[in-house]
Amino acid sequence: MSLWVVRLFFVAAFSVIGYQIGCQFNNALLGVAVAFVFSSFIVFFETLTRKISLRGLSSAVFGLIFGLLFAKILSDIISLFPLDQQILLIIKTALILTFSYIGMVLGLRGRDEFHLIIPYVKFKRQSQSADIVLVDTSAIIDGRILDIIKTGFVDARLLVPRFILKELQLISDSTDPIKRQRGQRGLEILRNLQSIPGIEVRIHEQEPEGKMDTDAKLVRLAQLMDAKVMTTDFNLNRVAEIEGIKVLNINELARALKPVFLPGEEMSIKLVREGKEHSQAVGYLEDGTMVVVEGARWLIGKTVKVQVTSVLQNPSGRIIFARLVS
Repeated sequence: MSLWVVRLFFVAAFSVIGYQIGCQFNNALLGVAVAFVFSSFIVFFETLTRKISLRGLSSAVFGLIFGLLFAKILSDIISLFPLDQQILLIIKTALILTFSYIGMVLGLRGRDEFHLIIPYVKFKRQSQSADIVLVDTSAIIDGRILDIIKTGFVDARLLVPRFILKELQLISDSTDPIKRQRGQRGLEILRNLQSIPGIEVRIHEQEPEGKMDTDAKLVRLAQLMDAKVMTTDFNLNRVAEIEGIKVLNINELARALKPVFLPGEEMSIKLVREGKEHSQAVGYLEDGTMVVVEGARWLIGKTVKVQVTSVLQNPSGRIIFARLVS
């Protein structure tokens, strides 16, 4: 049911009540008018507060309760002194207003660490970290996330923080044509992700307070939500791991999925350029793995059959060394 249907029903029901009350005072029209204006104001106020999160409201109420409790304790202590009742009433009122304000402000400032929902006391789910993934700008622009999600290997709710979306928009509006193209590609990838049936991809409005760069905000938000981070950024990967956050690095996944070749196995490879050594030629597999073939420099431009002699794994990737079969 649409929210506006509920709102219209509320205004209509309130108007009927106003009509009945107005009939009791022989002025039904005034009763309907007052009820309509009052209910419309409530609906208007409700629409203004639609961006207030439940966590923010809960933390404000929690702070208000503590403020009132503290004001009550101080008021009882002050009541022990021989003061005039009028002065005592003024002091109590001032204490209630002061500590209610302080409690609500402190509650709202610390809402990121506030994990109780009032009036139902609800703690964070222990399994929450297993089904929430915060997506970084680099992972969206990279584009491979689309194919990964389509395969169904990642069974999680994908959250794109609002500040990540803003960063994508800034990149897409850049005067640099390459950056602009990358930003537009990222927005298109995000739109395609949202169109995949059965996959929940939504924009997350919460943003950590304080002056931090995008990576720091993402790490902080992942800590607060006990969520994972999906990225291709090497530096963000390292910082998140130091902070104890689980990282889904698409580059590491791609390296893990590269085919494994053992010494003695044979393959066909097209040689495309010269190697570092005089007689070497270099080719590449479909996944980008470099294959260095000994004694094949004179066969550059041709597809040859080679046998693997050794495999070198380094931080930048994997290099396969081979020799000609015949």
